[in-house]
Amino acid sequence: MIRVVLPTQLRTLARIDGEVRLEFDGQASQRTVIDALEARFPALRGTLRDHETGKRRAYVRFFACEQDLSHEPADAPLPEPVVSGDEPFLVVGAMAGG
Repeated sequence: MIRVVLPTQLRTLARIDGEVRLEFDGQASQRTVIDALEARFPALRGTLRDHETGKRRAYVRFFACEQDLSHEPADAPLPEPVVSGDEPFLVVGAMAGG
């Protein structure tokens, strides 16, 4: 089971309270987590990654086990503590400006 924590604006959009729990058989990656989120919550389609390219949106970051996974390959396996549900997979809206 993977625990996913979304920022407030995305939880509101998808009408979610708290974290999302996703069940996976076998290996999980950023791509499989986002695929599962979009399938379960269609309102999230296009908010985390571009519809056409499938690339992560510029102002969205992914974290796990205190590491920024945003620039890791989308199909790289997630850390074991995330896959086991011990640590959450965090989706964070990046800050910009000056």
